[in-house]
Amino acid sequence: MTTPRDLMISAMDLAPGRRPVERGDLSLALAGAELIDLLAAGAVTLDGDRIVPGPPTATPMGDRLLDQAAESLAREAPYESVDDWLWRRGRDLATAYRAALEAEGLITRGHRHWMPLRTDETELADSLDRRRARDRLAANEPVLAALATALRIRDDGTESEGDDAIETVLAAVNGALIELETFRQRRAIEQAAFDNVWRGD
Repeated sequence: MTTPRDLMISAMDLAPGRRPVERGDLSLALAGAELIDLLAAGAVTLDGDRIVPGPPTATPMGDRLLDQAAESLAREAPYESVDDWLWRRGRDLATAYRAALEAEGLITRGHRHWMPLRTDETELADSLDRRRARDRLAANEPVLAALATALRIRDDGTESEGDDAIETVLAAVNGALIELETFRQRRAIEQAAFDNVWRGD
């Protein structure tokens, strides 16, 4: 299992009463999770906030979407910033991970109405992957816990990861989520003002 897969499963495996995770928020966090896994695998390093790819290798990451992430790295200086990576790589990434889980039979048809990110009546299958993701989150694994907290999948804070590069990525994810929420609020205000003009308020 990878961090983005565990995060995707955790976002879909919410307890009843939890607010569904916004697709855009999840996509940004998934891009951050991918970058953290690439860091852990030695496929990239950070120079400040710039993503410096390691030498190309024929050894796959062991996950199709992570392989795609590695292949999409900018390989010429000044390289891509973490922020730019989140917004570029994160575009529709939640949809891609959901499709991958569905293709593997980890999402099945069901009747639960509380599951977020559904386009039809589907739910997570009772699988080993789902149990592993639950166990990892319950064990407060620092990276997954920090990303889950950022997405409000869980309420409690987490300990610092302690790795400067990973902390840089986590901070960038939090900043991007705040930026996206600010954009949503501004758009809602503009729409409300537009509606008031047409109503003559």
